[in-house]
Amino acid sequence: MKEKEVIVLDSDTTHSQNLVSFLKDNSYTATPMSSLANMDCYMAETDCRAVVLNLDNITVTNKILRDLKRKKPSINIIAHSKRQFHPELEEALREYISVCLAEPVDTEELGYWLNSIYENNNTLDV
Repeated sequence: MKEKEVIVLDSDTTHSQNLVSFLKDNSYTATPMSSLANMDCYMAETDCRAVVLNLDNITVTNKILRDLKRKKPSINIIAHSKRQFHPELEEALREYISVCLAEPVDTEELGYWLNSIYENNNTLDV
């Protein structure tokens, strides 16, 4: 098991690399992924507890996130987006996404939430 592992689910390579660099600089094991299909296989084999999800370039639905939380109840989804509203994800934002950050991601805020997950051994239940 990797300690403090975070999946960065983002199809924008530059943005993903910036987040991965920040995470590595702060003692997290960061695994970049560009699709949900890759993540699904990976999640079955790991004890990862955090996913940083770009809602602007990864297509997700309420059902996809509901299924992810059912398969892996301990996972914390930290989403980020340029858009302020996602009416199509109302259920997910209410039930399955732990935190939604504004774009560009404030790394200090991201660090706070990840610290809450890993250092304090909490699940971020909204």
